[in-house]
Amino acid sequence: MAAALGPAATLLGKVFTMLSAAPVAAYVDSLELGHNSEQIKAKLAHTRGLLHNAQVSDVGHNPGLHDLLLALSRNADQAEDLLDELHYFQIHDKLHGTSNATTQPNFLRHGRNVLRHTATGWAACFSCSSAQDDSDSASANDAHTLHFQPVTMSRKIKSVLQDMQTQCDSISDLLSSIPSNSMAVALHRPQIGSTIVQDTLYGRRDTFEETVNRIISCKRTVSVLPIVGPGGIGKTTFTQHLYNDARLYNDTRAENHFEVRVWVCVSTDFDVLKLTREILGCILATEEEGSSGVANEPLNLDQLQLSIAHRLKSKRFLIVLDDIWKCNSEDQWKTLLSPFTKGETKGSLVLVTTRFPKVACMVKTVDPLELRGLKSTDFFTLFEACVFADHRPEQYEDELADIARKIANKLKGSPLAAKTVGRLLRRDFSRKHWDGVLKKHEWLSMENNDDIMPSLKISYDYLPFDLRKCFSYFGLFPEDHRFGNSEMNHLFVAVGITDSTHQVDRNYLEELVDNGFLMKEVNYRGRNKYVLHDLMHQLCQSVSAQECLNICDLDFRADAIPQSVRHLSITIENRYDENFEEEMCKLRGRIDIGNLRTLMILRRYEKKIMKLLNDSFKEINSLRVLFIRVNSPESFPHRFSKLIHLQYLKISSPYSESELCLPSTLSRFYHLKFLDLDDWYGSSNLPEDFSHLENLHNFHAKRELHPNIRNVGKIKHLRRLREFCVKRESMGFELTELGALTNLEKELIIRGLEHVVTKEEATAAKLVLKMNLKELQLLWGRDRRTIDTDILDSLQPHSNLRVLTIANHGGTIGPSWLSLAIWLETLWLESISWSTLPPFGKLPNLKVLTLRRISGMLQFGPRCGGAPGKCFMCLKKVGFLELPALEKWVVEPNCHSFPSLEIIECVKCPNLRMMPFSEVSCSNLRTLKVWECPKMSLPSIPHTSTLTDLVINEKELTYDGKKLGASGYDGALAFHNLDKVEDMTIEGTSHISSTGIGKLTTLRNLAVGRCDGLFPEELDASIVFRSVNSLSLNVSHLTSKSASKVLNCFPSLSVLLIYAHFADDDYEECIMQFPSSSSLQDLSFRDCKGLVLVPVENGGGIQEDRSSLQSLKTYSCGELFSRWPMGEAGGGAQTTYPFPASLRELDVWDEPSMKSMALLSNLTSLTSLSLTDCSNLTVDGFNPLTAVNLKKLEVHNSNTVAADLLSEVASTKLLPAGYISRLEELMVDDISGLLVGPICNLLALALHTLEFKFDERAESFTEEQEKALQLLTSLQNVDFCVCLGLQSLPQGLHRLSSLKQLSVRSCPKIQSIPMEGFPVSLRKLLIDSHLLEINEQIERIKRTNPDLSVEFV
Repeated sequence: MAAALGPAATLLGKVFTMLSAAPVAAYVDSLELGHNSEQIKAKLAHTRGLLHNAQVSDVGHNPGLHDLLLALSRNADQAEDLLDELHYFQIHDKLHGTSNATTQPNFLRHGRNVLRHTATGWAACFSCSSAQDDSDSASANDAHTLHFQPVTMSRKIKSVLQDMQTQCDSISDLLSSIPSNSMAVALHRPQIGSTIVQDTLYGRRDTFEETVNRIISCKRTVSVLPIVGPGGIGKTTFTQHLYNDARLYNDTRAENHFEVRVWVCVSTDFDVLKLTREILGCILATEEEGSSGVANEPLNLDQLQLSIAHRLKSKRFLIVLDDIWKCNSEDQWKTLLSPFTKGETKGSLVLVTTRFPKVACMVKTVDPLELRGLKSTDFFTLFEACVFADHRPEQYEDELADIARKIANKLKGSPLAAKTVGRLLRRDFSRKHWDGVLKKHEWLSMENNDDIMPSLKISYDYLPFDLRKCFSYFGLFPEDHRFGNSEMNHLFVAVGITDSTHQVDRNYLEELVDNGFLMKEVNYRGRNKYVLHDLMHQLCQSVSAQECLNICDLDFRADAIPQSVRHLSITIENRYDENFEEEMCKLRGRIDIGNLRTLMILRRYEKKIMKLLNDSFKEINSLRVLFIRVNSPESFPHRFSKLIHLQYLKISSPYSESELCLPSTLSRFYHLKFLDLDDWYGSSNLPEDFSHLENLHNFHAKRELHPNIRNVGKIKHLRRLREFCVKRESMGFELTELGALTNLEKELIIRGLEHVVTKEEATAAKLVLKMNLKELQLLWGRDRRTIDTDILDSLQPHSNLRVLTIANHGGTIGPSWLSLAIWLETLWLESISWSTLPPFGKLPNLKVLTLRRISGMLQFGPRCGGAPGKCFMCLKKVGFLELPALEKWVVEPNCHSFPSLEIIECVKCPNLRMMPFSEVSCSNLRTLKVWECPKMSLPSIPHTSTLTDLVINEKELTYDGKKLGASGYDGALAFHNLDKVEDMTIEGTSHISSTGIGKLTTLRNLAVGRCDGLFPEELDASIVFRSVNSLSLNVSHLTSKSASKVLNCFPSLSVLLIYAHFADDDYEECIMQFPSSSSLQDLSFRDCKGLVLVPVENGGGIQEDRSSLQSLKTYSCGELFSRWPMGEAGGGAQTTYPFPASLRELDVWDEPSMKSMALLSNLTSLTSLSLTDCSNLTVDGFNPLTAVNLKKLEVHNSNTVAADLLSEVASTKLLPAGYISRLEELMVDDISGLLVGPICNLLALALHTLEFKFDERAESFTEEQEKALQLLTSLQNVDFCVCLGLQSLPQGLHRLSSLKQLSVRSCPKIQSIPMEGFPVSLRKLLIDSHLLEINEQIERIKRTNPDLSVEFV
């Protein structure tokens, strides 16, 4: 019954609204219905009120009432369309000076006569437009002709309104007969106690431990911790485990154990007296009260509270209030809580569980714990436990596991959903039954109280009716859609849930957040977005199924769709499917396409699919909401120009169609309230008569479209006009057009003010009346500036304005109102020549001031107005941009002006010399940016410790409080204000000394480029940088000796990078002694052309005995091993090696001097080895023990080293018996060398990532290579990259049962994917193929594996 009551009440409200329009009411009054429009409205309002009361009362199942409601809804639907159409033609009459739909005495007399005699041949017709540019399929002569037939219209309106009145009377009589003692239906919630039912707490162990620690650390007398989340998410289970955790109550030695614990299930009945009595009954009486304490409980709330306070006076307690649904006010909550705040012991806690964030926000004293769905792995463990308990059937892994995962993915981590579906699946362990549960989503129809959908629906039933209606439309959008406030509010207005005149009165999305249906998040632009909680999307589609339909699957079935659907969206994948076409044809016969109120095409589709959709919906006639994506004129709907009921239209187009034009018939939609062209990338031209959209409230579009609205003043309800351009040569672009737009809000840019010639025209814009405008830009053209000061004076804005820009005004005097603009917060003045600048100091709320290209301004300071010493009290940011005459910023002695100033920007001020850098005048300065101000004299920077954002000449000097960068900066640094610097990069500086750097005790990371003089040849041995643990050093200008001395100044280094920049042959041999530090763990050489390694005894190298080096990387040094005694490597007890045995990671790149693997023979701890472009390297002298701990091996362009060394490992007898390779990642350029049996057998158990890159030789895979690949049973990731000769992928890929990701990039000769496809385990495919055949193969595979994500790179 509720499903019929709600829609009927809503439709009556829409008819009521239509009858409120004066022209419509007058027309209805002329029809001699026996009642005038006001009487009809009164009857509608009365019936609507009865229906509203019936919604919250138990009227039971009354078939007669149900049938009456359906009939009334049908008639109200028809009446709304008829009255809306009548109103449409009345607007047309007004716009075009006609009177076809206007009430006229002569017409009415004739019309009544015609109604008495059948005269169907007479009609008044007119054409709204002669344009022929949208895609209607009618003939050229009649394609866009709309007819008004007054006789037919009058007969239909009269008939339907009379029927409605009769039905309203019948319904009113029937509802009035329902007994008056019918009460509102109560929501019944199960009572749940503290006893743990689910022994294992799946997936929340970390959160649980964190919560226990939070509880133990509470220091207040009593803290309130809410646990909030949607129904079925596990709040009560989680709280039961907390309540019974022995650490909180059983350990009497613990300082924070709870001596008293109480569990109360609150549910929907928040009765303070009842709850207080229940809590008191759970607390043992004191000895003073005796054993009769409980038996003689007081009934008075005051006495109950005094008893609780007395019993808990010296005890630490834990109170759980489970499942709170409402608390009417904060005072009510404080009343309940008051006796618990009187104790003498600290650390007590009240735990509250609730579905409602608004409740959690009201009661909390600490941040709430928000529970969301379990992570996929944890959830699947719970899911399997719910299905099988302790015993899995033998066929599970082979026959059911894949379906189980697909079902689990649908449940969004909800524990209650896992239990619901678990009960379903336990009935039959056959694949057919499980597949049916998956495809039919059977859990949505389960109706027991302990099932997931009933649990969620009770929250829905608890919502007010208007919020329930709002919520139902969210199901039209795909899962995880991010909703904007305006998007949904526009939709609510267009479908008749809310009134456009009261949009700002309520924030429905915030209310749904408060009730736990939506989550709010902030996107990258800082804007609020909303997303449905977990399973709420499925709930939404379930409760709205009779009215709303989202077609998201190509295999949908039309015969399963209710015939009552009136709101429809399409989000299928972009793929043509014959079955889908067949079902869409059935859909046209199943639902009334002509009566659809909403149609949303939410994705972009290829031409064939767009034609199918257009053909399917060619009968659309009554749409209020239309979202379409077009890529050609033909992709507009067939009847686009006839959609006269539209109120919300969103059109999107691709970037590639920049010449695509909007149809001229767009201006025919007189009822349109919301037009969204934000994603329109076609032509910015608008129809000439766009202003006919007189009911338009919101126009969302790129800024360049806004100035193209001719006669915009006719759109009197318009709230957003981002830009207006005055055009003297074009009618309809005069400044006076703005006069009627009193509802404009947010920002407005007015360009072309040079075309305004009189102050009367400026006054007529009525800017002073636009109270909702917050930002205004007044812009003149640079070439033709206005010199009439009166015009600018007449452009005074409303005092609610907060941001103002004036640019290119040619007058010599500024506006008088600017000196009185005490409301202004941001002011930008550009290219003005006023003889006297405004008294900025007298603007008490001014926070941001920017002056740009102002000639003749010599100084900034006291002459700018304000009381001496007290001006600019709120100013936070000031910018001087391109001020050629500005010489100084003057501040009075001992002045305390600018106390709030945080940001100063000076750009291209060539004569600016003086700035107020004294701490007295800018004590809160945070940011200083100075670019191209050559004469400015800066103090030692930063001059104050508050300055933590600093840029001098873009890159000369940068500082953000933690990082300091100086490149060619010649100024002095105030090291005493750099006491928090952790990272420092310097190059080409002459005023920075090693002594100064030594003062930075917090410095951790230092990068030194070429700085002559920073480290002199005779470096003072007392200079030690003990805090620095990471050093990057350019040694181009240092000798071997001085470089070694520099390194000795850093005894605590753990990371060291040595690099150089030399011309091709401009370098000398360098032998370097590295610091004998036990802390150095990461050492890198880059481009050190002259650097050579020699043993320590020869004056270089690293001391083996003190080294803890873990990682060494060398890039493009070229001669690093040229002087190492190669003959000794691997040859006896006295052998020396270039690297210490502690090394775990070695990366050698572009090193032709490395010729033998014997150099690495002592590195038996290596876990990662990378060899690239070592063109002379062989495996001679290779020690197989070097590979014993390897987890990662990468070899490119280094002969066949990878295959050779792995072959030796596979065949050696030096390794212990039963040795198993630990290699997990292998990246090589030798497919044929690696895919051999012995090597793959060696790697089988551990290898999970295999990459073949830069192999230009391999063309296909031999049978032996295919077999070898199958040995790698642990493979999870395979990558083929830049294999230019490869023509096919391995045919046995589908047998790699652990494979999760496959990447195929830059392999242009691959023509197809394997015949058997990919393994079912594959979750991600990255491929850059442009071949249609491969794409079609992939689409087929996706149909059999919907969990596969494909990314074309």
